[in-house]
Amino acid sequence: MFDCVHPSPCGYAGDAVKPCTCAPAVVTKYQKRISGPLLDRIDIHIEVPRVDYEKLSGNKLGETSETIRKRVQAARDIQNHRFANSTDIVCNADMRIGEVRQFCQLQPEGQSLMRAAMSQLNLSARAYHRILKLSRTIADLTGSEEIQSPHLAEALQYRPKIMI
Repeated sequence: MFDCVHPSPCGYAGDAVKPCTCAPAVVTKYQKRISGPLLDRIDIHIEVPRVDYEKLSGNKLGETSETIRKRVQAARDIQNHRFANSTDIVCNADMRIGEVRQFCQLQPEGQSLMRAAMSQLNLSARAYHRILKLSRTIADLTGSEEIQSPHLAEALQYRPKIMI
């Protein structure tokens, strides 16, 4: 979405602590350096905010790597089974449009959400298919046979916040 490190020339656009000193037009021009078609080819866009001292120094632990590894392996097993008869598809990211239509069907609620996202975010066909594939992966990570609205909503939140 932005320069790999900085969302604006000064580096502070969107920072909760230090205000950006750049004019809005300068930030927009800076962010448009990467074309929309190139951004469409990136499945996940994540903004990484500043982390405050309390969170860094706290004793609260997150999931262990082993727990995450098991969940990822279970999702990979699901995908291996799904694509067992395919010679060129290994995981959801490899799906072509035919497989997306077969394996990424949305329930009516999900269709409404996707319709609204397509309209409001001005998504391309490429972005649409990438969101569906990512939604399928998120559903696999939760062990769900169907893509549910929360899976789709999570995939949508990984799209760029600024549309070029």
